[in-house]
Amino acid sequence: MHEPKGRYLSPTGPRGFIGDLVHFAHKIPSAPVSRAFDVSALAGPRVRHPLRPSWSCLFMKAYALVGAEHSPLRRSYLEFPWPRIYEHPWMNCALAVERQYMGEEGVFVGLFRAPERQTIAQLQEALLFYKNKPLEEVGFFRQALRFSRVPRPVRRFLWWSTLNISGFKRCKRFGTFGLSTYGALGAEQIHPISPLTTTLTYGPIDPVAGKVMVKLIYDHRVLDGAFVARRLVDIEEALNGPILRELLEGAAEPIHKPHVGTSPALAPRPD
Repeated sequence: MHEPKGRYLSPTGPRGFIGDLVHFAHKIPSAPVSRAFDVSALAGPRVRHPLRPSWSCLFMKAYALVGAEHSPLRRSYLEFPWPRIYEHPWMNCALAVERQYMGEEGVFVGLFRAPERQTIAQLQEALLFYKNKPLEEVGFFRQALRFSRVPRPVRRFLWWSTLNISGFKRCKRFGTFGLSTYGALGAEQIHPISPLTTTLTYGPIDPVAGKVMVKLIYDHRVLDGAFVARRLVDIEEALNGPILRELLEGAAEPIHKPHVGTSPALAPRPD
């Protein structure tokens, strides 16, 4: 009787995308800075809000508000044709979203343009769009799947050129910062990697004390640790300031639950 043999799988789809991302992320001299946040004041208003928005949307907007005030968070390091730093006029968030592809879980990236200029309701609607729409109906996902079938040398060249030649195209296609979390699964990322200048992540939120560990991983060619540590303070203040106020206003004035069709958070084009 023959022993069963294993099988070989082609790293296409989400696996191909992650392979390319990791390839370029390893070239970034990144370092993490962490801080314990107190978000207990947001828990009740978030639950009472008609949409019960995801914590990811709250953290995303809080960080985007800080980035709007502190331009170094909107900067990117470019290598070609000479080393230089580009500063984008607004924040774009690349959010990691888990979706099923061919019977397996895979990571896709949803792009949110200028979260600082969107309402929490708009961001939540966009998140539901990315989570629930068929993959082929989400432009970013459809393009990623199609792109994963391109020969690897061509993919790698296109990744490299987008990340290193035009700062505007880099931020438009990949974002100015990333957001990834396993907090809802009760886990915490130690040092997520990304080719972007910063990546925000947070762990599980203590349901009693409202404490959560938040990390900002940064490209040391663009930013320094002390600056990043101060911005973590600003993010916590934004959560307990404008984000909390918006939640309270939403809880006090019920709004219609949005229809998950086209995503409004993708539409605005800041001047």
